[in-house]
Amino acid sequence: MGSSIFLQSNSLLESLIHLSNEVSSIEKLPSIQVRNVSTMLRRIKVLTSLFEEIQESNNPMLPPSSVLCLSELFSVIRRVKSTMEGCKNGSSLWGLIQTERLSNQFHVFVKEIARALDILPLSLLTVTVDIKEQIELLHRQAKRVELYVDPQEIQTRDVLLTLMASEKTMFDVETVKHVFNSVGLKTVLDYEEEMSKLEDEVHKQAESEENDVRQVSGSVSKNTSVSFNVPDEFRCPISLDLMKDPVIVASGHTYDRSSIAQWINTGHYTCPKSGQRLIHMALIPNYALKSLLHQWCQENNIPLTECSSNAESEKKMCEKVVDHISATKVAIDSVKRTAEFVVGKLAMGSVDIQRQAAYELRLLAKTGMDNRRIIAEAGAIPFLVTLLSSNDPRTQENAVTALLNLSIFDNNKVLIMAAGAIKNIVDVLESGKTMEARENAAAAIFSLSMIDDFKVAIGAHSQAIPALVGLLREGTTTGKRDAAMALCNLALYNANKLKTVAAGAVPLLIELLMDDKAGITDDALGVLALLLSCPQGLEAIKKSRPLVPLLIDLLRFGSAKGKENSIMLLLGLCKDGGEEVARRLLINPRSIPSLQSLATDGQVKLMFNRSELKWLKLSVSEP
Repeated sequence: MGSSIFLQSNSLLESLIHLSNEVSSIEKLPSIQVRNVSTMLRRIKVLTSLFEEIQESNNPMLPPSSVLCLSELFSVIRRVKSTMEGCKNGSSLWGLIQTERLSNQFHVFVKEIARALDILPLSLLTVTVDIKEQIELLHRQAKRVELYVDPQEIQTRDVLLTLMASEKTMFDVETVKHVFNSVGLKTVLDYEEEMSKLEDEVHKQAESEENDVRQVSGSVSKNTSVSFNVPDEFRCPISLDLMKDPVIVASGHTYDRSSIAQWINTGHYTCPKSGQRLIHMALIPNYALKSLLHQWCQENNIPLTECSSNAESEKKMCEKVVDHISATKVAIDSVKRTAEFVVGKLAMGSVDIQRQAAYELRLLAKTGMDNRRIIAEAGAIPFLVTLLSSNDPRTQENAVTALLNLSIFDNNKVLIMAAGAIKNIVDVLESGKTMEARENAAAAIFSLSMIDDFKVAIGAHSQAIPALVGLLREGTTTGKRDAAMALCNLALYNANKLKTVAAGAVPLLIELLMDDKAGITDDALGVLALLLSCPQGLEAIKKSRPLVPLLIDLLRFGSAKGKENSIMLLLGLCKDGGEEVARRLLINPRSIPSLQSLATDGQVKLMFNRSELKWLKLSVSEP
């Protein structure tokens, strides 16, 4: 398996570099989709630098997730090339009419690049800091890019459609000239070429491509096999006919594109020649063999145009079937092969290999419910739970983060708890070797506690709630928020409220309300509001003198959720705190105006009935 991955990654990198350079060197860019084309070219140039550095590093074994990522990028770039050539060589006026569809196509390409980079383990690749930063920036930008449709093209298209729909026999020459100029049609020769392209487009839309492909394919296949003695190395191992578009699969063997695509599409995920399972389904062009094949065709007077056009027709047919990894069925199977291979390393590898495998699973589980399901089905969860006890800080961090990502899929929550993970997760939360590991352990507890039964099971662990309170005290802003959210979930179960109070959460939460830098006001208020229904919680909250003024300020300046919880706390304190709490409210000059404004606040009245707000005002005005 290792040698085949090495062979495949080398071929894949060569093909990626070759393909990317072809795209970057396209001359005379199309006159439509100018911005989308130019920004896509810049992205591909950045990716090309990454491919070249990976190739120059001569890494003896690329991580499987990186091979999966590179395969996806190859698929995307190949389709980008096809679309750009279509814009350049096809009818410009037809492209203008299709501007929204083309813009959406480029947007989809960018999103697919972002999804591919989601699983790229950059830290495991030998690349310079400069390239790493460029790829990280490209990834961030691609994830948040929005659809761009050129408003000028839309305006020009509308003018064109108006002209086409008009019943007039004479048109304004300047208007027509403006439309033509906008898509690069400026001379009589340009007009004649455009008319020819439009006629081709009409025929293309009308003809049945599949029937033509079958006829041409059968004719060429029959002629080549009967008339010529084709060398074995030029024959497809599946069809035994002359290969027209040789491609390499994950095992390193070469097949004709149409034959292997049909093989895969019928549910076969092994190499027909070796029987080896394919870890991904990408079909990589074998440029070296293709060059030799073309040379042989020339020497034997086989028309290259016929062979090439037929190959292109078959290629288009295959693309509809399976050819890129983003097709759902093929993508799922590719992830499955990768997950099984990485889990094998997780189970049997050295410390270094386990660290790398946990990192790859962490990335792979970051996006997509299918990925999370497949990784769990590959048996990753028990091994990741074991690695939570690792003495290696990075291994532990990667393992707990992978489990956090996997837990987003609800079925995996059950599997994680069944694997006895909670003890190990709490250990990481309490004394993890990095702060990020501790914080992600808190986030994992929050995720797992979304299921009611698990609130009980997690709270039953003696150190779970104290460890969350500890992180609330020591963590970063993100860690404090994760801890507060986990406590809020757990405190929905009554028995956990007493444990939260006993762990010293109340004074700490009130302290965080006064800390603007903490940034978890709403989360802290949410936990306090839940603890109010517990007698021990109420007593602990009543002891805080700064709390009432804080709640009054939050009634004025807090978020909608903050106001809701502030009112809830004030109501609880007034009902159970008697004259002392009312006196604190009365001496605060901002109390009455804040409560009066809230009594007329439509959003607040949805949360509390008018009698409760009136009762609160009376408690303040008549202590």
